[in-house]
Amino acid sequence: MARWHISLLGGALFALAHAGIAPAGEPLRIGITGVLVEHNRALNEAMITYIGEKVGRPVEILHRKSYQEMSDLLERGLADVAFVCGFPYVIDREKFGEELLVSPVFNGKPRYQSYVIVPRDSDAKTLEDLRGKLYAFSDPLSNSGKLVPTYRLITIGETPETFFRRYIFTYSHSANVEAVAVKLVDGASVDSYVWEYLKVVSPQLTSRTKVIERSPYHGMTPVVVRPGLDLSLKRKLRQAFLTMHRDRQGGAILKQLLIDRFEEVPDALYDSIRTMRKVVERRYQRLQARPKAP
Repeated sequence: MARWHISLLGGALFALAHAGIAPAGEPLRIGITGVLVEHNRALNEAMITYIGEKVGRPVEILHRKSYQEMSDLLERGLADVAFVCGFPYVIDREKFGEELLVSPVFNGKPRYQSYVIVPRDSDAKTLEDLRGKLYAFSDPLSNSGKLVPTYRLITIGETPETFFRRYIFTYSHSANVEAVAVKLVDGASVDSYVWEYLKVVSPQLTSRTKVIERSPYHGMTPVVVRPGLDLSLKRKLRQAFLTMHRDRQGGAILKQLLIDRFEEVPDALYDSIRTMRKVVERRYQRLQARPKAP
């Protein structure tokens, strides 16, 4: 598996480097965070290089640790395109007009879930069984890694502060899986796409964990663009993403990422995130006054 992975990726990158006319003009600044790409950074960089080639622009890859850092770049016009999460997208669209470009399709749908995972030998059956335990979230602005589990706790009259003994942020879904696998924490919330991806490429890691809860489906982590991006460039970007799965090099990269394709999705796909955000903001402070779990 590993040898095939490297060979195919290397072939795709070689083809990109010898694809004829070199990109010209100002670099296209494309942002990615460590929250989602910890285990597939090379593939995501290959995808970004591919997109730049298709739109005829060199690319500058902007690596940032957190979703907040990426939001700041987009708001200040210092990033043109970014792979983000549904929660920061909802916030940033309202705040400064960030625009939805496309969404990845995984397992036939542009939706994913939040998983609650625990060590393989844990007795926990539901999130409620982790009261008073040590828990890992991914990023404060992650939908699957923070908002969904917080909303879940709100529905039973709790908050992370009142329910868990302590919680940490790892700023990476794959790091959450690792933390659970080695029993650094008693449980964690992870992006279903990341866990399922790791199940294929690192089964020795996920086999040391188990999923005890799966949330309802929510809009998949989108690709967004800053407000004011040139309309012609935006069209080229969208077309490059939408046709990627039909291209030999593009399709090879997507296959490695376990992504079916990219597709246009309506903003309403993220309404479930908006609903959870409103409920959490309305009830959080009141529930915070409750005594913390022993």
